[in-house]
Amino acid sequence: MNPPPRDERVARAVAVFEGLTRENLASLAGIYAENAYFRDPFNEVRGFPAIEPIFDDMFARLADCRFEFLDAVCADGGALLTWNMHFRFRSYRPDTPQLIQGASHLKFDAAGRIAYHRDYWDAADELYAKLPLIGPVLRYLKRRLA
Repeated sequence: MNPPPRDERVARAVAVFEGLTRENLASLAGIYAENAYFRDPFNEVRGFPAIEPIFDDMFARLADCRFEFLDAVCADGGALLTWNMHFRFRSYRPDTPQLIQGASHLKFDAAGRIAYHRDYWDAADELYAKLPLIGPVLRYLKRRLA
């Protein structure tokens, strides 16, 4: 992200997410509140002990996974961040780079930790359409409905 957000809470979260690897998942504990809420197209959980395994599973399933943050709109209680997630599938076309574009809505607690994290991205278009069997069906339906 260029330039980094002026809000220290947001800048800290962006730095952790952009540098996140399976080996340093423990760094997430420094940015999430213990009872944080997390939701994305596949998960809805509460509490950091339930959030960390989601990221661990992501790194187990995807290779070369990294986040690139593009923009941030910050307000007193939180931020809306846009991002690209770059990765490769480990089991399907592992040599083909993939990209998911999305946004995260973050809200912070009084200590500056993430208390609410909601990810928005189109699982059908950004992920399922790239998979064998279901991908051609989704692309066909999209053409027919356009």
